[in-house]
Amino acid sequence: MRHLLIDITPLRTSPAFRRFFIGRAVSGLGGQISVVAVMYQVWEATHSPFWSGSVALAQLVPMLTIGLWGGAVADRADRRSILLVTNLTQLVLALLLMAQALWLGTSPSSLGLVLVLVALMAAARSVAAPAGMGVIPRLLATNQVAAGLALNRLSFQGSMLLGPALGGLIIGYAGLEIAYAVDAASFVAGFLGVLGLPALAPATRTSGGGVLEGLRFAATQPVVRGVLLVDLAATVLAMPVSLFPLVNETRFGGDPRTLGLLLTAIAVGGVGASLFSGSFTRRSRPGLITIGAAAVWGASLGAVGLVTSPWLCLALLAVAGAADSVSVVTRGTLIQLAVPDDLRGRTAAIEMIVGAGGPEIGNLRGGAVAQLTSGSFALVSGGITCLLALAAVGATSRPLLSFRTGATDSKIAATR
Repeated sequence: MRHLLIDITPLRTSPAFRRFFIGRAVSGLGGQISVVAVMYQVWEATHSPFWSGSVALAQLVPMLTIGLWGGAVADRADRRSILLVTNLTQLVLALLLMAQALWLGTSPSSLGLVLVLVALMAAARSVAAPAGMGVIPRLLATNQVAAGLALNRLSFQGSMLLGPALGGLIIGYAGLEIAYAVDAASFVAGFLGVLGLPALAPATRTSGGGVLEGLRFAATQPVVRGVLLVDLAATVLAMPVSLFPLVNETRFGGDPRTLGLLLTAIAVGGVGASLFSGSFTRRSRPGLITIGAAAVWGASLGAVGLVTSPWLCLALLAVAGAADSVSVVTRGTLIQLAVPDDLRGRTAAIEMIVGAGGPEIGNLRGGAVAQLTSGSFALVSGGITCLLALAAVGATSRPLLSFRTGATDSKIAATR
């Protein structure tokens, strides 16, 4: 039984990883508290769904425009230095959010400043994320990378579950500005976690092709290309979130409590899979696992379109969430191990953009199909096309299926 539980070996064997993990966990929780604060402030200032949606746009545009450049920077400069600068930048921006909340509160005049600060925060994250993704394989031996990614995934899901609730409590009892102050304090923990890292200059001479070289590599390297196609198949074709209000209305009477459970079930399944991630992080064939897990995701969501019992629906969504976590961790493992260090930043940036853009396109696809047909048809057809696309990826990506993790990578281990 013990070997099925999440593998905490990286926390025991690498003090640098342990500090980095704790710092990211704390700053991630603070970030989710800030997300709630921004949503609350914008809504109270405008009472407009349009302006509430503009927050997502303010975050998405910097990521799409700056993300690839951030990846190129991560491949040319010391990643520790990048993370220190971006953590300090986000700390300052969180303090500015706190200051404007004290100054303007929820008045309509706060809207423009909030959106600018949110966009700048997203820009800083877009530079930090590729550098952060390239840290783990520099701190851990190859046979511990998957476990390290699983720990990061659990931390992310924990912040997604706890952060919004904590944010609501803090805003309700202490005020909007205190929520932003907590976020600022969390970046201090993130900064200290990065401060304990060794120098992380590129391990090899950076190729000279810049962003285009990264795009060319992702398009031609069969393992990386296969991983990105699996991600797109799962998200663009089967993403269900935009359909939840319709499913809840047509099948379960429109009860808001049921809608909340639908939204939570996927996250609960993901946390469960992360807690038992030892069952897959210790396996040597991540390519097979990632396609299989994505297939379970697609099949489960397709089945949601056929069931009428709310409890069976929730169970299927939890299975889908668990499968998603398995696929995310194994895809990350493949990206980290199949990519040379001098291309990790750019490849991580491409993965970040695909991971953020795919679900948005998938939600748009699901809503459009449901508008023309029905929610059930959108879910079932999405699940079926997801499975067909995954079968095509598997048939044309033999290196992805045959990829094996080694016992130890001496070059990576030597840089710990």
